[in-house]
Amino acid sequence: MENQKQRQAACLRRSLFDQGYIDDQFIHLEELQDDANPNFVEEVVKLFYTDSVRLIRNIELALENGPYDFAKLDNMMYQFKGSSSSIGARRVKRQCCQFQEYCNAKNIEGCKNTFEGVKQEYNTLKTKLETYFQMAREGSHYV
Repeated sequence: MENQKQRQAACLRRSLFDQGYIDDQFIHLEELQDDANPNFVEEVVKLFYTDSVRLIRNIELALENGPYDFAKLDNMMYQFKGSSSSIGARRVKRQCCQFQEYCNAKNIEGCKNTFEGVKQEYNTLKTKLETYFQMAREGSHYV
């Protein structure tokens, strides 16, 4: 049973790469994980979630009604993009970049529409990573 869970976790991890949800930065985090800190990757990802909730809420508030401060929106998204990059959240990062392009063009509708994409990619990644970490724990170690 344990080997099956390990295989499932490995398969899910591979699919996260294949589908473009995560990139090589995730591997770099895994390389920092060792016996002294066996949950390092999951802990870093949980910090990302905590930080993301705050950033998403701040961006939502800034997008609610004008006048719109595009420099502030860009700065908040820059922080979110950096946080996403730190765990290798490739699709989230790509959406963040698109949002920033709309900020630079001062296109509020583009910002609002793209922000929905940012949140969707974030939520999808969160669900997939939570499933992966659960499987990895059940398989007794990270793949």
